[in-house]
Amino acid sequence: MTTTQTPATVERYDLAPGLEISRALTGLWQVADIERKSGPIDPAQGAGYLQAYVDAGFDTFDMADHYGTSEIITGELLKRHASGGDAGRRPLAFTKWCPAPAPMTAETVRAGVRERLDRLGVEAVDLLQFHWWSFEHPGWLDALHELAALREEGLIREIGVTNFDAAHLDLAIADGVPLRTNQVSFSLIDRRAAGPLAETCTRSPVRLLAYGTLCGGFLSERWLGVPEPQEIADWSKMKYKRFIDAAGGWAAYQAVLSAAAEIARRHGVSISNVATRWVLQQAGVAGVIIGARLGENMHAADNARLFSYHLDTADLERLDEAFAGTRPIPGDCGDEYRKPPFLTATGDLSDHLDRMPLAHTATEVPHRPGASRVLSGSKWEDIAGYCRAQRIGDRVIVSGTTATAGADRVVAPGDAGAQTVFVLDKIIAALAALGARPEDVVRTRIYVVDEADALAVSRAHGRYFGEIKPVNTLVAVARLIGDYRVEIEAEAIVGSERKG
Repeated sequence: MTTTQTPATVERYDLAPGLEISRALTGLWQVADIERKSGPIDPAQGAGYLQAYVDAGFDTFDMADHYGTSEIITGELLKRHASGGDAGRRPLAFTKWCPAPAPMTAETVRAGVRERLDRLGVEAVDLLQFHWWSFEHPGWLDALHELAALREEGLIREIGVTNFDAAHLDLAIADGVPLRTNQVSFSLIDRRAAGPLAETCTRSPVRLLAYGTLCGGFLSERWLGVPEPQEIADWSKMKYKRFIDAAGGWAAYQAVLSAAAEIARRHGVSISNVATRWVLQQAGVAGVIIGARLGENMHAADNARLFSYHLDTADLERLDEAFAGTRPIPGDCGDEYRKPPFLTATGDLSDHLDRMPLAHTATEVPHRPGASRVLSGSKWEDIAGYCRAQRIGDRVIVSGTTATAGADRVVAPGDAGAQTVFVLDKIIAALAALGARPEDVVRTRIYVVDEADALAVSRAHGRYFGEIKPVNTLVAVARLIGDYRVEIEAEAIVGSERKG
């Protein structure tokens, strides 16, 4: 994939065949905030605002099903270009579908995509990005395969995901999903995407679209040398203040901001330019998403300066010095939406979901009063007469579990590491239905068919249990039935980590 320069000085990137994007995408998430206060934006007026970005060379727009009427406004813009009313390159519309965790049937997925098509007024979505709230619910992989089928049908040009960590991005790729992008938080404060995700990008066609590059506006001259705010009313800043706190607090953040200010003065650009340019120069990054408040200052001239210079070795070393005084944001990309500490505006998921649905429902064991069990839907549970997991008192025992989707489909055949991720998600989902948590696990047993897979399997196991450290046994066996590379069983004692 190549990067080119246009006369408007806005860099472009070949994301996929026939899909050349502006490397500075215009993000429309603030449409929802504007409309909460003043009602829906008139589509024709909104399209006029977007056309100004197109005229300045920023012709790639990012939106979502929950960003107010952003899809409708963009649809009006696309209609003008389709009719020949506005000359030049056709704008690109990237949108997201963010369903609540539930079974993802072909009909459910088609309905989600059809709504995007209708709101945009197009025959095919340029890039359909999929977000999933909990990988413990296996519907996410079903949904991606259904999206792939709709891509083959011509309703989607390319498929992306949002807020996927490296393990689950690798799993999706290993399972044959034709992904092109992963949209994640990436900034001078949140540098998680420079780790395992960047490594995934080096060995796959997936590229990163970075949001939060300005930390809700905190990475700008306005906040340089300013005392720590005691109250914040803006939801975006509430969210990114949590990132600043997680990264070491106000003093550590100010040190990074001061370093960026020194570099900005040297190049004659803004702190925001430096913050965004740093992300653009990271491995695997195709573009950055810069938020737009329609009808207000569009900052086109300042954004274009992103492409007038590069950060040199001295600049990068100066930033590295400042980074040394910060703490890494915990976990991998997307963890802020899936586990504590929730780095969201509210500090939880209450502004996104009413509740997090469980993947399974526990039922009573008829012949054992007080015991409960979980069935996961595998056809073998009825054939062989067993359950996925059973709880007796405080003890939970999980059957040997393989990477099986639905009744009998083998997930990621040939990739033991990817299969381990899927298996451990299934185990944790079964535990959750029985009132247990990963912290309650006291033993795991792992069976692999090839000792060469031991490292990949162990790394995946460590991702889930690195701090918990249950008793573990890993053995190589002659073979497993079917195309499975790994099988895992587990035992947990509910509340065990709180009793010690």
